[in-house]
Amino acid sequence: MDQAESVRDPIAAARGNPSYVWREGQERRMAMVRQWALSDGSPQVLDVGCGVGMYTAAFARCAPHVVGVEVELDRAKEARQPGTMIVQAVGEALPFRAGTFDLVFSHEVIEHVQDDFQAAAEMTRVARIGGRIVVFCPNRWYPLETHGHYWRGEYHFGNTPLINYLPDVLRNRLAPHVRAYSTRRLRALFARLPVHLVHHTQIFPGYDNIVARRPRLGRWLRRLTYSLERTPLRALGLSHLIVVEKEG
Repeated sequence: MDQAESVRDPIAAARGNPSYVWREGQERRMAMVRQWALSDGSPQVLDVGCGVGMYTAAFARCAPHVVGVEVELDRAKEARQPGTMIVQAVGEALPFRAGTFDLVFSHEVIEHVQDDFQAAAEMTRVARIGGRIVVFCPNRWYPLETHGHYWRGEYHFGNTPLINYLPDVLRNRLAPHVRAYSTRRLRALFARLPVHLVHHTQIFPGYDNIVARRPRLGRWLRRLTYSLERTPLRALGLSHLIVVEKEG
């Protein structure tokens, strides 16, 4: 979807754009999921907010039973493919029995739901005991707001510097359509739920668009910022990765 179309599309503003292509950035995130939560013992996988099914399809290549949940009907239809089941539903009311899934995955979705605490509770409810919940979501301290902003009632698509550094009363006027999480705010989603923390970090983007246009610059940015993930400067990364495990 191009910039002009995104500006006209209220869904793009309110719920963001899903991944439409599978590139190195997505493959890197999938490798993190395999490291922390996906194994041969994870036969039942739920992808909450699956968009057009990029990650759902990736899970289908390594897990026998994969279900995607998507609120937008057109996207849910596009996500259908062999080896997966797609259900139209909201994250705050998942239509599954408690304890169904070995892995519950949510990629850059929880920031868009109406009630993120309820969405976290639902992901926990449908996970089996010992199952893991993996969430990627925006980091409050990344220097750019990547979901665009509102100014004088008009939505402007694209990256906007420093919005997330403003106090909430100002930040939420410019970006009321999306949340960005501090470590404390993200962990608070799961603090009263029957889970324990397995892993939490921040990661930088894959710069796939830059690599496609200017390969040498893009690869240099990757090397530089990926190295920062091993330092305290990871706190400035694009996204949180949090992994929790459901307890009995």
